[in-house]
Amino acid sequence: MSGLYFRGKLAYVDRFARPPARGAGALVITAGAGLLDLDQRVGPDDLRRFADVPIDPRDPRYRAPLERDARTLAKRLGAGGETVLLGSIATRKYSEILLGIFAERLRFPTAFIGRGDMSRGSLMLRSARDGLELEYLPVPGEPVHAEKNGGSGLAASSERIRDRRFQ
Repeated sequence: MSGLYFRGKLAYVDRFARPPARGAGALVITAGAGLLDLDQRVGPDDLRRFADVPIDPRDPRYRAPLERDARTLAKRLGAGGETVLLGSIATRKYSEILLGIFAERLRFPTAFIGRGDMSRGSLMLRSARDGLELEYLPVPGEPVHAEKNGGSGLAASSERIRDRRFQ
């Protein structure tokens, strides 16, 4: 993950997070430790343990802690609470697990479609600086990739997402 992407995420959640009562405004998805509060300290031993677990929804060492913590978060949010994934939906490494728990309450910024880490990071930094929260839609049940056809694919991808059925 690029430093710009992580700085963008930090600035964005600092500006726009609406945490549940007695809850964190941002959580980090980890390899093997589920969701960690953004303020939790992580040391070298933690990083070595994370490195041993692939971020693969088929691997129970990754899946089980993430499911456990996501269920806890879903209970804290209540039936109407939404969560925003500030990560890629181009693969199922996060969404496959989280969709099973949050369903249509799992949202993502539509402006992320077709952008790489650094572009998403700078977008979040600008949004936080300008006080302009991004538009969110439910995460679709399938990975989303932008079409590369002269720039018009981003809008078309967003429209197709609006029309999809969600799991």
